[in-house]
Amino acid sequence: MQRLVRAARSEWFDWEDREERIKDYIDLTNKLIWQRQASFLAAALLAAFYFDPFSTIACYIGVFLSELLDQILGARAKSWDGKDPEIGRRYLRRITFNTVVSAGAISVFILNIAWQQTSGGHFTPLFFLFSASLFAAMYNSQIFTVLLLRLSIYGATFVAIAFLDVLRYRPELSSVVWLEFFTILFVLYFIADTSAKFYKNYQERLEQLKLIREENERTKAAYEIKSQFLSTVSHELRTPLTSIKASIDLVNAGVLGEVPETLKPPLAIAAKNGQRLANLIDDLLDLQKMEAGEMDFHFEAMSVNSLVKEAVEATAGYAEKLGIHVTTIIPATDVMMNGDHDRLIQVMNNLLSNALKFSDEGGSVQVRLESNGNRVRISVEDEGVGIPADARERVFGKFSQVDSSDIRKVGGTGLGLNISKQIVERHKGTIDYESEQGVGSTFFVEFDQVQQEDTGETGSDPLALSA
Repeated sequence: MQRLVRAARSEWFDWEDREERIKDYIDLTNKLIWQRQASFLAAALLAAFYFDPFSTIACYIGVFLSELLDQILGARAKSWDGKDPEIGRRYLRRITFNTVVSAGAISVFILNIAWQQTSGGHFTPLFFLFSASLFAAMYNSQIFTVLLLRLSIYGATFVAIAFLDVLRYRPELSSVVWLEFFTILFVLYFIADTSAKFYKNYQERLEQLKLIREENERTKAAYEIKSQFLSTVSHELRTPLTSIKASIDLVNAGVLGEVPETLKPPLAIAAKNGQRLANLIDDLLDLQKMEAGEMDFHFEAMSVNSLVKEAVEATAGYAEKLGIHVTTIIPATDVMMNGDHDRLIQVMNNLLSNALKFSDEGGSVQVRLESNGNRVRISVEDEGVGIPADARERVFGKFSQVDSSDIRKVGGTGLGLNISKQIVERHKGTIDYESEQGVGSTFFVEFDQVQQEDTGETGSDPLALSA
């Protein structure tokens, strides 16, 4: 009970809480208008058949007109943004006024039936009133004071109906009339208890929503700080790293003079790690842009054949260095799609470099382009170590490696496939893989194919290229 009292006080002292309650009340009232009207009309038709139809219809018209007040209020409240407390207070006063009119009209409608029913108790009007009270307990629990006002009017109507036969017949205390009177009091207690439970449930839901919103705001703030940190650090590291890497490359190239044999190994290591840092910074910047929705995409019709050839040629030097043979199988006829050339090259380079890194020296990698109806698939197959069956979530995760041990064979940021996945999804495509440990892995991407324009190329036999 103390929680209910505190909640009722919060309606007057906590504006954000009151604003939420007013909006919920108006929204639910508008949604349930036809359900209420159907119930009132059914009750009116039933009462009009067994009782005086003129007074019954007249009372129903009063109920219908009172319902229109809520509809007018709901239509006006649609444009309310909840930021002006004065408008909110005005709406609350209108809700209170509408509640008095509506509950009063319903009570008059039910009292009219009870007055005409002179025998057999008052089951029909009492059932109508019980239904109206239960409906209020279930759907008017957003504003405690309004709920209490409506139930108070209904409660007074309950007592008035209970006293009708007592005043008419003045029976003995042992009479059935008094039994019905005390039963009505018990029903009042049941309605009050039910209303308190519904209100408590609504209050708990409101508090949970507040906690979720607060947690969401904290998460958004932390996410924004993290993104800003990544962006700032990455940009600040890029400039000095570019200078350091360029200087090391000049030394290794002999531009600044002949490099002593004893310095070549450490300089090679420095150059290699400098490139790794540059790749890490590029991945961090791409990730930050992706998450912030700031990565630009320039979509245009493009040849997938040319895309695959360019990607293979770009990694040919790396493949030769590792001693791995790359075979490309593409159709002779151009396969077309809409995409961002530079971003798709980034995806292909990532898939190819992964296949090369995880292959043994002397192994082979096959790149295949296939057209299947309105879809185009690019697959990269290697003969490497393969991927464990339970590692699927880590494959496309952020900052994750399938082999996360300190002695893993290859390094990396753990961002390449995650960024590739986001790029592919921006193209409304899919990326996935098939793998068997000890046999190898096949990563593939699929996109929608567009109708090929006249390219002047003909032929149907696959063309095999080697790198």
